[in-house]
Amino acid sequence: MILSVPALVAVIANGMMAGLFFAFACAITPGFRRVDDDAYVRAFRAINSAILGGWFLLLFWMAPLSAAANVMLLLWRGESASLSLLGAICSILTVGITAAANVPLNRELDRAPITLRQQSRSTRRRFEERWNHWNLARTCTSIGALIFLTASLALQGG
Repeated sequence: MILSVPALVAVIANGMMAGLFFAFACAITPGFRRVDDDAYVRAFRAINSAILGGWFLLLFWMAPLSAAANVMLLLWRGESASLSLLGAICSILTVGITAAANVPLNRELDRAPITLRQQSRSTRRRFEERWNHWNLARTCTSIGALIFLTASLALQGG
């Protein structure tokens, strides 16, 4: 059996998203704990601005769309789509968490006044724990998507 393009794209795109969110959870977040409030807010704002470039947005939307397309293709072929469906659900949850939690927090951080040291401290306190919580949630859903989609791809090829 020939592997489908949507299945390959879904695994790659979801894997890259899982890697990005995992890198935040394992390296960026712990690294940020070591900097003062002003540096934290300014660095996070810089990341928020930089990440909105084309590659992130392309992969961010490609991950759930390709996963859903793969489910539809499997169903159209009359093949089992259960693992792919679970992967697509996890991928869609990742987008949902990002859109409903992380993005609003990013916008709140970007709008917060930080001209005084106390403002940076207050902004960080309102932001950091909640953002890290939701990043961990989307890290888990994106890793789940990767696991289910990879298992589905392995079965499609076997």
